[in-house]
Amino acid sequence: MTENILLSIKESIATKQLFVDDANNIKKIKNVADHCIKTFENDGKVLICGNGGSAADAQHIAAELSGRFNYDRDPLFAEALHVNSSYITAVANDYGYEHVYSRMIKAAGKVGDVLIGISTSGNSLNVVNAIYEAKKQGMFTIGFTGETGGKINEISDICIKVPSKNTARIQEVHLLTGHVICEEIESRLFPKMK
Repeated sequence: MTENILLSIKESIATKQLFVDDANNIKKIKNVADHCIKTFENDGKVLICGNGGSAADAQHIAAELSGRFNYDRDPLFAEALHVNSSYITAVANDYGYEHVYSRMIKAAGKVGDVLIGISTSGNSLNVVNAIYEAKKQGMFTIGFTGETGGKINEISDICIKVPSKNTARIQEVHLLTGHVICEEIESRLFPKMK
């Protein structure tokens, strides 16, 4: 039993090591932070979406930006798109679950905003549709996916792909990546508050 626990931890470390060993991933993370900083400097917002554990990651990242990460500072406009359960269930019922995020993007997204779409497969239809709509609105689109990137790899402006097919390992790197991006945004936008 303890062998399984140790194996899971070692797999998580190995996935993170593979991810960080690819210098392109570090460049992508910096690029994402740069775009988010530019958006916040221009009074824009960062919207984030995903399903299941990826929805939890979306909400976690949004909270770190809109609340605080390492220290007290002004809030930033970041929101996870699934937090209004009445909206989600109404749109899913009336239009289909594949439209729950794209309709919110159509209502709230504007030129210069950022959308982060999280999907371990890269093929979650509601996230894919949100990216399509975001592009129509003139938003900058970012995908967090697994190894292949799926459809999101083809349509997002930046796609951060975790080198794994294991959902748990992918999500662990997504959260780490989200934390690194939040830390970079906070330290660069509020340098005197450190």
